Amino acid sequence: MSEVDRVRERYSRRKQAETSSLYIPTRIDVCLSTQEKERAIIRWINNYGIAPVESKRVLEVGCGTGTNLLYLISIGFKPENLIANELLEERANTARNRLPNATRVICGDATALDLERESFDIVLQSTVFTSILDNQFQQRLADKMWSLTKPGGGVLWYDFVMNNPNNPDVRGVPLRRIRELFPDGKISSWRVTLAPPINRRVTAVHPWLYSLFNCIPLLRTHVLCWIEKQE
Repeated sequence: MSEVDRVRERYSRRKQAETSSLYIPTRIDVCLSTQEKERAIIRWINNYGIAPVESKRVLEVGCGTGTNLLYLISIGFKPENLIANELLEERANTARNRLPNATRVICGDATALDLERESFDIVLQSTVFTSILDNQFQQRLADKMWSLTKPGGGVLWYDFVMNNPNNPDVRGVPLRRIRELFPDGKISSWRVTLAPPINRRVTAVHPWLYSLFNCIPLLRTHVLCWIEKQE
């Protein structure tokens, strides 16, 4: 069985486990972690000369149902400059229904994308690599993303760095592994996102506790990275 098929199996098991209710956007804990991620993206835009965003071409690998691209559109990225890729047909169809018609959605294996080399200012991935357990396939996907990135652009990475002992279908990707995947990239990184189990417990007491506990870097489980492809 190929790693692509194994990824499909992992997502199928995740769906059958009925854990999706933990990620409903209207949950307080989910809302707070999403807002933190969005603030980090705004800081990245302002600190790394990404603006004006209207002219930036973006590819998202593993777009899910399109939520990240909808956020980018809301802050000024142009729908016609965005391309979404998603392995799972059901999710790709949902993304097509949610995203503007001007945004192209491609269903299939990202390593086989037939797109022009070095044609994107930003190649985005969000919690994709932690569902890929095969190191060689991880490298193939990273190489493909890098080949599609323009010099002067980069890969925007958001994923968790720690293993989840309750979920053998995912594996954390620490910063040292990101450096292995993109050896030619200039990497800037930020620890973000309060550990979800802690987040759920403390925000059930009071939402303000998210910020208090998130002040402790060791309790943050994800990294946001800008992996720059220098000219």
